[in-house]
Amino acid sequence: MKEPVPCLGLIVPPRAGEVPADGPALYGDRARFAALGLGLSEISTRGYEEVIDGVIEVAAELAAGGAQAISLMGTSLSFFRGARFNHELEAAMTRRVGVPCTTMSNAIVRGMRALGLRRVAVATAYIEEVNARLATYLHDSDIAATTIRGLAISGVAEVSEVSTEALVELCDEVYRAAPDADGILISCGGLQTLEAIGIVEARFGVPVVSSSPAGFWDLMRVAGLDSRSPGRGRLFGI
Repeated sequence: MKEPVPCLGLIVPPRAGEVPADGPALYGDRARFAALGLGLSEISTRGYEEVIDGVIEVAAELAAGGAQAISLMGTSLSFFRGARFNHELEAAMTRRVGVPCTTMSNAIVRGMRALGLRRVAVATAYIEEVNARLATYLHDSDIAATTIRGLAISGVAEVSEVSTEALVELCDEVYRAAPDADGILISCGGLQTLEAIGIVEARFGVPVVSSSPAGFWDLMRVAGLDSRSPGRGRLFGI
């Protein structure tokens, strides 16, 4: 009899609770993803504070629905209060629901460490306030942001409309501003980055870690599943 496909749970910022396209694109029928939304109103500290207290109960709902591992798929939602809070939130989620849990902030750090990155040029969707908090989170995770620049987007829906060309241009800008960086981080789970990753890695010859793809890579590993996905960038060869 064929083994059942594992179900992995996603806590996503938009209220609609749709599964981001990166998961099925990376892993096909190797996993089934279920998502629930938090209803984030804006990409800002004010927006995060409105929804962060609901994360654990949403995780519990996903676990009750059969999720075998769960991730909070919002980078800034998990780093905005710092590295310590991120780790405490992960631990609290795991205690409450009884299955392995993680966050997208864990994912980007684990991805960079897996690739041996310590100095990264950072491209984001964020406003300056959020960029500053990301830089602090990375510093506290022993990763230096050699430069960090964002698109100054605060609208949740607006993030998904950023083109591959705009992402590549931003990565070009941050990397040329910090040529001593050993890799590039693209931060914001709402950005559509799968195509951009390959272009940027080929152009500069350094690894790229991006929030949403890294979030799925990390969740697969937390669930004990094969995280490789050939042709999707250096991280997915590990």
